[in-house]
Amino acid sequence: MNPLLSLYKQAFSNLQRNAWILSIAMFINRSGSMVLLFTSLYLTKELHYGIYEAGIIMSFYGMGSIVGSYTGGWLTDRRNYYDILIFSLLACGVILLLILFTTNKYLIAAILFFYALSADMFRPAHSTAIANYSTPENRSRSISLARLAINLGFSVGPAIGGFVALYLGYKWLFVIDAFTSFGAAILLFIYLPRHHSDKNRKHGEVLNTTATSAYRDITYLFFCAMVALYGLCFFQLFASIPQYFDRICKYSEDTIGLLMALNGAIVVLIEMPLVASLEKGKKIFPHIITGTLCIPIAFGLLMFGKGLLLISIIYTLIITFSEIFAMPFMMNFALSRAPKERQGQYSALYSMSYGIANIFAPSLALGIAAAYGFDAMFVVFIALSVMVAGGFYFVNRNLKNKYKTL
Repeated sequence: MNPLLSLYKQAFSNLQRNAWILSIAMFINRSGSMVLLFTSLYLTKELHYGIYEAGIIMSFYGMGSIVGSYTGGWLTDRRNYYDILIFSLLACGVILLLILFTTNKYLIAAILFFYALSADMFRPAHSTAIANYSTPENRSRSISLARLAINLGFSVGPAIGGFVALYLGYKWLFVIDAFTSFGAAILLFIYLPRHHSDKNRKHGEVLNTTATSAYRDITYLFFCAMVALYGLCFFQLFASIPQYFDRICKYSEDTIGLLMALNGAIVVLIEMPLVASLEKGKKIFPHIITGTLCIPIAFGLLMFGKGLLLISIIYTLIITFSEIFAMPFMMNFALSRAPKERQGQYSALYSMSYGIANIFAPSLALGIAAAYGFDAMFVVFIALSVMVAGGFYFVNRNLKNKYKTL
């Protein structure tokens, strides 16, 4: 036990106080994160839209995510990221409450668009905050601390959300998520010192135009394209798998919620010490490739498991290891590659990759499932994830002579 305890202690040591405050706020906010998971079920089971129609509506979340990521990155390079964090959380809470007052699919799509726009303004500001609250030596662990908070909230949220949807009704999910956004904003306002973020771009200050633009960095653009395709595969955890569990496996909402909560719980228990151990090797892409190759294994299990609960649990374990290996090191590369004057821009482009994935993940997957069945959907994403692993290998091969840390 002593080596294990020592590894946990090492994982959480030498991290800045402000990184902890930001992570606690993320935990509060993500405790209400059951909304995205259950929205597609809300559209099909509560409002009685078709599965493909629900996928199209959910795609508006991805569109808003792209606009929000770009806007957040543009603002982060020019304004104080503290203000962006607070505004994003407050706007999310207000916008989310609007969904209680309509059942019209066009209005719901618009609300999801503006909710995602507000939510993803948070990402570039949050990434810049992490960069400022960490050193190159502990950056992966600082990223993992934020992810631990997100996933701890995500393990609590879906577990509670499943019971809330089943016994109180879907609309209460939106109320709970709105108030967790307000709670996170209040915590940051009280405890995160604004003057520490005054190093950010001030109003009227001119950007250093000699710094490399993310939009001209061909290697980084290709990397972000691979991140988008990875997200397209991984986000099936939220986009199509709940529908698969409901329609094929015949699981109830509380069972689906507990399976999703298992994902967050595993990340909470394992990611920080594992990343602390992997970080010593000073490698990035081998871990990303390993995580990407977990996806075809996970989908293959679901395809041949035919609704067995044990197989669904094993799928959850493997897909969780995919994100543990891949996501912290993807973000580490994005933050490490960005010059200080372009942190917001690089972070925005990285976030936009996930926004693109969010656009196409539900519509593509549920469209294939509606037309050809879930097995065909699994085959498509198994092939795509293998291709993405090859893409990351290509990036690594072309960079390893230039970056000693790869």
